[in-house]
Amino acid sequence: MAKSGRPKNTKNKAKHAKLVDRKKNKLRQKQDERTERLKALKEKIKEHTQDSATND
Repeated sequence: MAKSGRPKNTKNKAKHAKLVDRKKNKLRQKQDERTERLKALKEKIKEHTQDSATND
């Protein structure tokens, strides 16, 4: 017979989905921050190399 009453396991699935989404968003945010830092660093290095090239 089919189970009557509340649907089976939907609460746990919702919790799990929420936690997995939170984890993915955290990783995505860290990756975005890292790319921004690298982009800024590249710009700084580019400026430094251009300045030293003009000084020579």
